[in-house]
Amino acid sequence: MAVLAVAALALAACGGGAEKTESPSASSSAPADGGGKPAAFPVTVAHKYGSTTIDKEPKTIVTLGLSDQDAVLALGVKPAGAVDWFKEKPYGKWPWTKDKWGSTQPEIVGERDEYNIEKIAALKPDLVIAQYSGMKKEQYDTLSKFTKVVAQPKEHPDYGAPWQLMTQQIGKALGKDAEAARLIADIDARFKAVREKHPEFATKTLAVADSFEAGKYSAFTKTDPKAIFFSELGFKLKPEIDTLAKPGWNVAELSAEKLNVLDVDRLVWVTSSTEANDRIKAEPLYKKLKVNREKRDLFVPYQDPDIGAAFSFNTVLSIPYAIDEIEPLLAAVK
Repeated sequence: MAVLAVAALALAACGGGAEKTESPSASSSAPADGGGKPAAFPVTVAHKYGSTTIDKEPKTIVTLGLSDQDAVLALGVKPAGAVDWFKEKPYGKWPWTKDKWGSTQPEIVGERDEYNIEKIAALKPDLVIAQYSGMKKEQYDTLSKFTKVVAQPKEHPDYGAPWQLMTQQIGKALGKDAEAARLIADIDARFKAVREKHPEFATKTLAVADSFEAGKYSAFTKTDPKAIFFSELGFKLKPEIDTLAKPGWNVAELSAEKLNVLDVDRLVWVTSSTEANDRIKAEPLYKKLKVNREKRDLFVPYQDPDIGAAFSFNTVLSIPYAIDEIEPLLAAVK
C-alpha cells in the first residue's frame, strides 16, 4: 500500500525467538512518566501474520509503526528504537512527546517500512511492535527469529486500523490493558466534548487534501488518520473520495480537473510549505470552487506549528494537541 511521504504521509505460528535473560543495556526501554502495574503474563496478541504470545513483561521495546512510539510512551515506556517518519527523529520537537522522552534518545532503526534488521537485533529487544505499519511477511519472519513481534492488525488494511484498536493492541502486548482502555476513554471524551460544543459540525461535509507538486492533488480517504480525526470531531466525510482511491490506498490522486470533488463545506489543506499553499490558491480551476470563493478552506501546516503532524499521527498523545489547535480554526469558518 502506498502511503504519502511527507515531508508527510498514510500497514499460524506465533512470533518470537528465545527469551532474553541479559540485563538491559543503555539503549533498553526506560520507564516514562506514568506506567502502573502490568497485567499478568503470558498474553497473546492476534495480528496480520497470526498471533504472538509474550511470556513475560517486555523490558526492551522497538517500535516500527510510524506513530507506535506515542502509545508506548503514553503507557509509561520509552522505546529503545523507533523509525523516522517526518524526517524528524521521534524524540525530536513534537510538543506532545517532548516531556515523555525527556533526554532519552531512541536508536533510529529505519524509515517507514524499510527496517535495519542489524540495528534492531543489536538492541536485543524483548518485543517489536509494528501497528501503524506496512510490515511484510518476510520482515515479520526475519524479526521473529530473535524476538517477539506484534504486527499490524489483521482486520484492517495496512495503515488503516483505528487508533483505538492500535492502542488496545499495544496495551495488551505491554500487559497494560486497563491503562490503554483509560487512555482511549479519555480521548473519546475529548472528541465527544467537541461534538457537543459544535453540533453544527455534524451538518458539514469535510475533506482533507494536500498537493506535493503542481497539477497533482491528493484527497485522503476515510481510513486515513487525518480523515478519521475530523470524522471523530463530528464532520461528515465525502464517500466519493473513497471510490476514487486505488484499492488498498488511503489517498485519492486528483488532477486539477477533478478538484470539484473537494467542493465541500469545509476543506482542510494540510501542506508542507507556503509555496504549496500559494500554488494551490493560484490554480484557476481551484479558484472556481465555491469552498474557495466563500473562504471555507483552511490551510494548515504539517509543521511549525505542528498541527498537521498532530492529526496525521492521530494518537492518544497527539490528539489532545491537535484538538486544541484545530478547533478554534474550524469554529471560525462560517
